Amino acid sequence: MHKTILITGGARSGKSRIAEGMTLQMGQPAHYIATAEAWDDEMRARIAEHQARRGPEWITHAAPLDVMGALAATDGKGPRLVDCLTLWLTNLMLGNHDWRAAGQELRAALPRQSSPVVFVSNEVGMGIVPENALARAFRDAAGTLNQWIAAEADEVIFAVSGLPMKVK
Repeated sequence: MHKTILITGGARSGKSRIAEGMTLQMGQPAHYIATAEAWDDEMRARIAEHQARRGPEWITHAAPLDVMGALAATDGKGPRLVDCLTLWLTNLMLGNHDWRAAGQELRAALPRQSSPVVFVSNEVGMGIVPENALARAFRDAAGTLNQWIAAEADEVIFAVSGLPMKVK
């Protein structure tokens, strides 16, 4: 069953919990494609919180850069959750990778997926304009990447205070 869902929203809006629930409803085992890297104590704590919520019905795949490889390796093996696109984008940009090419490759691959894919991403452009060039470039890139994935998605959900609002 091919299906692509994008769940977006602000920080701590409940995106991941909503995505986890939706992914598990599509079948088990479910594949958690993790893009986070534990560079500091705060990120280690966030990763641990996410891991503690997941039970044995999840198979975790670390893919801080190679989301395409993780999707290829898991296609046909159950629903997948990619958490999250904005961390993947961060990894690409800070590693001086071509995020545009990677994003377009991901976008083009979505219609060819046989198993469902749920993406989590942050809406980062709804607040104050950042004061430095890197933060502004990231904000703009995240908005572009979200638009690309939303265009291919069958459903787009906006998370607000832990509640899913269907956008598409």
